Amino acid sequence: MPDKNKQKIISVFFLILVLLSCQNNKKEDIIGLINDWKGRSIHFPSISSFTIQGRTVVEHSHEGAKYKILSYVDSIGCISCKLHLVRWESFIKEVDSISDTPFLFYFHPKDVGELKYILLRDNFSYPVCIDKNDTLNKMNHFPDNMAFQTFLLDKENKVVALGNPIHNPRVKELYLDIILDKQQLEDKPATTAVEVPETTLSLGSFPWEEEQKAYFTLKNVGEQPLHIEGVTTSCDCTTVEYAKAPVPPGATLTLLVKYKAEKPEPFYRTITIYCNTPNAPLELEITGEGK
Repeated sequence: MPDKNKQKIISVFFLILVLLSCQNNKKEDIIGLINDWKGRSIHFPSISSFTIQGRTVVEHSHEGAKYKILSYVDSIGCISCKLHLVRWESFIKEVDSISDTPFLFYFHPKDVGELKYILLRDNFSYPVCIDKNDTLNKMNHFPDNMAFQTFLLDKENKVVALGNPIHNPRVKELYLDIILDKQQLEDKPATTAVEVPETTLSLGSFPWEEEQKAYFTLKNVGEQPLHIEGVTTSCDCTTVEYAKAPVPPGATLTLLVKYKAEKPEPFYRTITIYCNTPNAPLELEITGEGK
């Protein structure tokens, strides 16, 4: 891709990140973070041990690849909520179908046993590096925000783009555009307006083994069709079902949210909706306690 076209697509990428990042982030902080990481070289340990599900050591080289995707997960908080291995596996298959772009997963768990259990439970067979000493992060000092701990790197390991393609469908689209050397992005649908009567629902107290359901309603109160570009959740224990067709002006869309607890505990989960509204992404919440 010519440098001029690459710069154009990267500039659009940064704009999308600013517009679509979590509303709790300050725009100026995001811009500063992006400018700081743009073009930065990522340094890798001289030796990194990659395994399948933490058991079988395998060769996993990224030398010579035109692009590579690096995803780092730290030890803070719920690692199961951060991994989203099923979504990563789907994205890996999509990328593999169009290019030879390797994925580099570096995980720094506080509980190695828990990580190995999750890798086995989700049948995730792609090589991962269990970085017990957090060596990669110590060499590069990654952002604390997990939304910016995934990077698209070029052949020289320089950051071409950053952002999590699993959580943000437009970041995913940009990664694919750059990998495919597309010179420009497709036009986006015109914006509309949406009303959400309830953005937070409590599921109350329930036996934790029983799957719970909640329903959210989105009403298109604008003049253009409402397009749902993607829906992500803060944990794989939460899934969302909805009609994929555009929602005409004046019509409503119902989202069925299913929650299946992994253990008895109080919970708070978020559902993020990417759509063609000025205030996107929309964020919904479910709370409750499995006993």
